[in-house]
Amino acid sequence: MSSPLAFKPDFAEAKERWLAFWDHELVDRPCCLVTAMKDGAGPLPPNPPYLSGSREPFRPVIDALLARAEATWFGGEAMPAYTPSFGPDMFASWLGARLEFDKDNYGTNWAVPCIKDWATDLPLTLDEDSRWWQRMLDFCQALGDAFADKMLVAHLDLHSNMDALSALRSPELLCMDLMDVPELIEQAVGQVNALYPTIYDALYDAAGMGRCGTQGWVPAYHPEKTNTIQCDYAALIGPEHFRRFVVPGLEAEAAYLEHTVYHLDGPECLVHLDDLCAIPGLDCIQWVSGARNKPFVEWMDLLKRIQSKGVAVWVPCNAESIKVFHRELDPRLLFYVCSVRSQTEGEEVLRWLKSNT
Repeated sequence: MSSPLAFKPDFAEAKERWLAFWDHELVDRPCCLVTAMKDGAGPLPPNPPYLSGSREPFRPVIDALLARAEATWFGGEAMPAYTPSFGPDMFASWLGARLEFDKDNYGTNWAVPCIKDWATDLPLTLDEDSRWWQRMLDFCQALGDAFADKMLVAHLDLHSNMDALSALRSPELLCMDLMDVPELIEQAVGQVNALYPTIYDALYDAAGMGRCGTQGWVPAYHPEKTNTIQCDYAALIGPEHFRRFVVPGLEAEAAYLEHTVYHLDGPECLVHLDDLCAIPGLDCIQWVSGARNKPFVEWMDLLKRIQSKGVAVWVPCNAESIKVFHRELDPRLLFYVCSVRSQTEGEEVLRWLKSNT
């Protein structure tokens, strides 16, 4: 069977395993993503830096991405893909916030808070004339046109729901607002949540994601719509506020997409784990322990706790540690992202998984 993506000749086989993953089943082994320089290829061209395309011409960025992908072996269920990003607060910029860039190293940006009074600054609407909205649509279209028949444009790290409100208002002021004007915050987050399908679909269509399927910025693939959802703002609030202000938006996003991975960032968010695992359509959790905390392999009890609730886990590993995880965890409820030094080592990992599942 011919592949629809030139950089992924075993696309059909990978798609079959991804579909089994979403159904909590196995074909012959768990999903395992391994990438490396192709055997016999020269050094991999460097990846364009974060925020590429936001201010420079698109074509050099696209050419660099294609050159790197062409020299890369996408082993197992790894899909050749690129996630465009103009920074963590893109969603807020599409609602009217101004983006400010780090002028020293071009490595990040942030939204300048613009909500002064919720009573007068609502409703929140998509600014379709926004410079950043139009530029992202143009970038997605350029990527989609150039990538057609070669690789995927992955969907974006959106930071919607309460993350968008946090950027528009500032995290500390939003925390105060939950106590002072909770009804207005419910109204505001409801307006943001209602925009999610419109924004998701516009980017999906611009990039031609419907041609071969979609991948979120956490690299889980589905032949239809998917994405990574999250709410990093949840680290600042307790369970009562989380259930009132955050859960409805996550439920709506998960229902719209049907299959999702949740980005769970840091121990401060673990108080919300039971509520997250109860959301229908939230299929998998990407646990990120955060800086200065114990390494991922030492969170085995947490991973088992998540799996015990019928939710899968994302497991970063290497050719040795994968054997530890595979011994301890349910292979139907995980996917591995395995770091290898070469295509040969990656192929050995895949063979080991198949023979030990």
